[in-house]
Amino acid sequence: MIYSIVAIGDPVLKTKAKNLPSDLPAADLQQLIADMYETMYYAHGVGLAAPQIGKGVRLFVMDSGPMVEVDEEDQEEGEELEAPIKRAFINPVMVSETGEHWGFEEGCLSIPGVRELVQRNADIVLRYEDENRQVHEEAFTGMAARIIQHEYDHLEGILFTDKLSAFKKQLLKGKLARISKGDVKHDYRMRFAGDGKRR
Repeated sequence: MIYSIVAIGDPVLKTKAKNLPSDLPAADLQQLIADMYETMYYAHGVGLAAPQIGKGVRLFVMDSGPMVEVDEEDQEEGEELEAPIKRAFINPVMVSETGEHWGFEEGCLSIPGVRELVQRNADIVLRYEDENRQVHEEAFTGMAARIIQHEYDHLEGILFTDKLSAFKKQLLKGKLARISKGDVKHDYRMRFAGDGKRR
């Protein structure tokens, strides 16, 4: 099932998500994860958090493959390639964010047509449950760390535009307001808070 992506302006995107209950039936969880992957691929994304489909729970999926392929084009000879990661993260907790900040132009399925330079830490450690509800604590770096930080922010009610300078936010204010009302081109299903319609 392909869900509509919730656009900026919907309160679910600014609300801290709640833990996914441990008694959620395994079949329901597997279906939700499968639907999130299907929705993410349909919208040509590399990550998708549950709040972006209107569900205020701590779950996101990612597949860094397309981003790693982009990096491969700029790879220097002898440089080690980053392995792509496709995974579901349930009830994640950010243990640490370290390393130098580095900038990358990010976008978001909930904010179509907007891309801005965002600074993030190079290295993270994340504690999370996998789709079989097994607990892991794992280190990530590079593009995978960036995608995870972006999606983790969604669970905290934070959008990448919140990380921009006050000046940049002011410049984008009108455009973001128009997006929230549905005045934006998009090539995937979306739901807008302004009128409640799915398009």
